[in-house]
Amino acid sequence: MPCSAVTLSLATITGIIATALLAIAFSTDNWLYTEVKRAQIQQYAAKNREQSMQLVDQMNSKFYYYTRTQGLFRICYPKERPPTVETYLSPVETHCMNIDYFIPDEENQTRGFSDDAIARLHMGRSVIALFMVGFLAIFSAFWTGVVGCWRRSPGNITATAILMLFACLLSAGGMGLWHGVEYYEKEKVVGEEYYQQWSNVLKDNVGQWYDWSFYLAWLGVATCLAAMTLFLIAASCLRKERAREQAQNVQYIMPVYPQKQQYAYAGYPPPAAYPGPYYHGSQYGPYNY
Repeated sequence: MPCSAVTLSLATITGIIATALLAIAFSTDNWLYTEVKRAQIQQYAAKNREQSMQLVDQMNSKFYYYTRTQGLFRICYPKERPPTVETYLSPVETHCMNIDYFIPDEENQTRGFSDDAIARLHMGRSVIALFMVGFLAIFSAFWTGVVGCWRRSPGNITATAILMLFACLLSAGGMGLWHGVEYYEKEKVVGEEYYQQWSNVLKDNVGQWYDWSFYLAWLGVATCLAAMTLFLIAASCLRKERAREQAQNVQYIMPVYPQKQQYAYAGYPPPAAYPGPYYHGSQYGPYNY
């Protein structure tokens, strides 16, 4: 089987897998899991009467006192959900609320934000933008790949590899900015719902870790890079196969020499001089021995 056929097949399959992984990660809400141990907070409130009223009120009104999963677009509550927050059922039947990126900011709600909060907001918006441009690059790569496979064109396959590289870099940039958002939410003062402004009781009874959507996203970036590499190898194989075919076609091109009889039968006089070559003892030479 030709090298190009194998590598093109592998590159196509890898590209489809990369696209599926990135799309699933982009659209799901399991990037960061935050578990709040509400029972332990309630026990603490029962032991400390002077703080119990305020603490119980916050537990029943603030969404960050509830166990939740967070994605790029939504915050969802797999267990209890806060009664004071308006939620809706997501496609996977989980009660969720949208993350507000203030697009557009018609009422100028971001006017009172701190510099750190504005930086976090811009990074969050950029994450979405980079992923969307990355999907556009993958869509373009699909069409150049189809044309390249149909025409067996190394140039089109190379263009497909370059577009997949762009998609990989854009997705990796989006992941890097997402980690920047996570850093600001944990280390900077960007709002009462984030770590720096939590009460000590809440900090002591919260656990956070990356969820499966996060790992799918990084796996999609790596698979996208693998697809790009395979497309480059396929383009190289196509060039070598095309050069080999051209070399074989040259070998089949044989010189054709005219004969005297052809001119006699056609009614034309023979040429003044026969253009050779002449060999000793040959019937085509000037002398027959």
